[in-house]
Amino acid sequence: MSLFNTSELRRFREEVRDFLQTHLSEELRHETRGGLHMAREDMARWQAILHRRGWGAPHWPQALGGTGWTALQRYIFEEESAFADAPLGDVHGLFLAGPMLIAEGSDAQKARYLPRILAGEEFWCQGFSEPNAGSDLASLKTRARFDGAHWVIDGQKTWLSSGHHADLMFCLARTEPEAKPQAGLSVFILDMRDPGITLQPILTMDEGHSVNAVFFDNVRVPADAMIGAPNKGWGYAKDLLARERVNNAQAPRTKRDIVELDRLARECRGVDGRPLIEQAGVRRKLAVLTADFVALESAALSVIAEQMRGKEPGPAASTLKIRGSELQQRVSETAMALLGDAGLVLGADYGSGLLHPAGRGWAERHFFRRVVTIYAGANEIQKTIIAKSILDM
Repeated sequence: MSLFNTSELRRFREEVRDFLQTHLSEELRHETRGGLHMAREDMARWQAILHRRGWGAPHWPQALGGTGWTALQRYIFEEESAFADAPLGDVHGLFLAGPMLIAEGSDAQKARYLPRILAGEEFWCQGFSEPNAGSDLASLKTRARFDGAHWVIDGQKTWLSSGHHADLMFCLARTEPEAKPQAGLSVFILDMRDPGITLQPILTMDEGHSVNAVFFDNVRVPADAMIGAPNKGWGYAKDLLARERVNNAQAPRTKRDIVELDRLARECRGVDGRPLIEQAGVRRKLAVLTADFVALESAALSVIAEQMRGKEPGPAASTLKIRGSELQQRVSETAMALLGDAGLVLGADYGSGLLHPAGRGWAERHFFRRVVTIYAGANEIQKTIIAKSILDM
């Protein structure tokens, strides 16, 4: 399935593979493969290792800690990391807050926050969605008012991914209540330890704690906590969400999962005692998933190449998000079907005597992935974006 065959890229792939084999501990591999909700200290430990090697944020500009890699090199790194079961790290800091600060932040903000993201010393979360403002983000109610010295923030956010791990939040709030919904929004940096911030956990159907609700009660932040210009937050949010949708396509990790499906089909047996891979229906399903992945990977590489040339993905990010999220769900559904009763065990250590060795972590991924077609903009909303922006409907 490899797309790369030049000697230079092969040498680069070997360099990445050797680094992963040398520095990625079996403990971290085990934790990554076994579940979705890793401990912060494990993610931070791996990020620190990458940072020491100079690989902490391959997609950032080289002058700010990036690697200077090409789009293909970056994809190879992500692919090898997925196949090695390396942790993802602080996605919100590396892929969302960091790029937004690079594009719109002040020099002081870049100097203060970017080095700590790179080193895995501070984690971030994204304060966008609200109980009545998810896909319709422009209708959010959280308000920020300036009292002459501070911004005072009141309101509520929900589905706050990794909020319990985070030190900081980039928060979208309404600064011009009388303006049109998209015109009166600004982005602020909040310290999660600030007085007036209350975090409440939300357990998802996989029995994991990954999301939260957060309440702001008269939270005071300094005047320089705003990112970029006042009332320009909607534009910043659109750019950020486009990057998030490309990242959420998860092509390299889906590739890894499809390889794992093939292994499952060879190790699991049907009622006749024969490996499932010998069933024509199973082979056909794996072939269809593989073909659909190749199409996704090709599209993702095209968008990544455009990003590396300084172009934002625009509505193409919506197509990647739809196809990538749907494929993730189909892959985990197929894994559950192959595992049968063994796939019903939630928790890597619970009932381990009954769990098929190849099935560790699949139940958690299957249940959690119900949300991948919802977060970062529900797929129904993405189809509307495509209809308007690409099909001119």
